[in-house]
Amino acid sequence: MAKKTVATLKTGAGREFTKVIKMVKSEKSGQYAFKQEVVHNDHVKDFFAKNS
Repeated sequence: MAKKTVATLKTGAGREFTKVIKMVKSEKSGQYAFKQEVVHNDHVKDFFAKNS
C-alpha cells in the first residue's frame, strides 16, 4: 500500500505538495519535538515562518 501512495505523490497532483519537518522547542520542559505536515508548495515558507 505504501508503494502505491508514494507513486501517486510523484505524479499528477501530488507534485504540488511537500512534506515539511520543523524542530520546535517546548517552553515548559525545554525539550525539542518535531512538527511535520504536508503542505502545498506555495505555503512552505509560511509553515516555517509561523511560531510553533
